[in-house]
Amino acid sequence: MRKITAEQLDRCFSAATRYLSYRPRSESELRERLRQRGFDSNSIEKVITRLKKQGLVDDTAFAQFWKDNRESFSPRSRGLTRLELKRKGVAETTIDQVVNTIDDQDSAYRAALKKVRTLPQSDYQSFRRRLGEYLRRRGFSYGVINPAIRQAWQEQTGSSQ
Repeated sequence: MRKITAEQLDRCFSAATRYLSYRPRSESELRERLRQRGFDSNSIEKVITRLKKQGLVDDTAFAQFWKDNRESFSPRSRGLTRLELKRKGVAETTIDQVVNTIDDQDSAYRAALKKVRTLPQSDYQSFRRRLGEYLRRRGFSYGVINPAIRQAWQEQTGSSQ
């Protein structure tokens, strides 16, 4: 096993903090990025340990950030948010803790309201089809989509169909 120099650790730490400066990252994302940049696993582990102690790497905080960001700017279903966090390397227990607070009905309605502005309200069938496809791509089920579409249509047109 080769000795890690202070210069190697500094370079690894700098690369990590630069990567974290754009947005919070999961521990897995950071580890993979540093591996891609050519740093050895000992350096990576020391840097991640240091960043955890400083509170710059925290998967629970990252998962909460991801969920809050999605809810604010691009609402997704529980299932799709769960899948995104899983792809980011977040542990299942952390995902469960964060994702269980998502209200699919509310998220679908908020996503529908954002999309409604770009849809023509000429006929209900076209409106329903296009909005339904949009909400399905965001991971919502039919049982959640239908009430959201009805509510959005009523608010936009003042009629029930």
